[in-house]
Amino acid sequence: MVEQNTGSAFVERTVDADGFAIRYLEAGRKSDGAVPVICIHGAGGLRLSPMHGMLAKTHRVLAFEAPGFGASLTNERSRDMADLATTLCAAIAALGISDYHLMGTSFGGKLATHMALQDRDKVQSLILLSPAVFRPSERPSMATPEERRKVMHAHPERFPLAPADPDVHLKQETLVRRLIGPPRDAELEQKLPGLSVPTLVVFGTEDRLTPPEMARFYRQHYANAHLMLVYDAAHLVDLDRPEAVTEVVGDFLARKERFLVSEQSGVIHP
Repeated sequence: MVEQNTGSAFVERTVDADGFAIRYLEAGRKSDGAVPVICIHGAGGLRLSPMHGMLAKTHRVLAFEAPGFGASLTNERSRDMADLATTLCAAIAALGISDYHLMGTSFGGKLATHMALQDRDKVQSLILLSPAVFRPSERPSMATPEERRKVMHAHPERFPLAPADPDVHLKQETLVRRLIGPPRDAELEQKLPGLSVPTLVVFGTEDRLTPPEMARFYRQHYANAHLMLVYDAAHLVDLDRPEAVTEVVGDFLARKERFLVSEQSGVIHP
């Protein structure tokens, strides 16, 4: 295992699993009996938002970088989302983690669902942020960085354009397109009724990429789904409204099936 200080509350580490060296960021205190939160990123790769830092104040948080993203080598081995899920489940097992909460964002929401199906005896709860399990047949244009920023954020002017490595972007985009599958994945949908883990599904009301209208499919196919809309947020809901998302997620982790609405809902509805 390699460890490197990132200059923040999170520490960068790597773990060898399934033939890959997998990078992850970790923060929060380890304590006996505490169940960690495993975070799976979206198509843009591993990133931390203020939500992760706030969540790490009360939980051990580990944010994994899937093979083929970021500075990792091109991933031509993973055949599909289920195969990539197997790799990440192996990474979690290699760290000696026996039980965990699982959070997936967008592309990572579908990946996390596959992980929960494979690791159902270990996953205590599933949290899906702007998930891409069910998607519209058409998506808004994101051909330029400016278009992408407008799709991703409810208030794009608050988020300056960040420089991106074109080679990394192309590598990640190619991998995502190869693995993510169709907007409606019949094979996956057949398996979902057997997934009884408490599941929280969060949408931003301004999301045009995975719009909240898709919520009905989660009600239909996930056996134990709880839905929450966060107002004044788009696809990157944890960046647009980090306090709101942290509040909802923390409440859900504490109450599971007893979760109905956040005990302090003011930040959800501005």
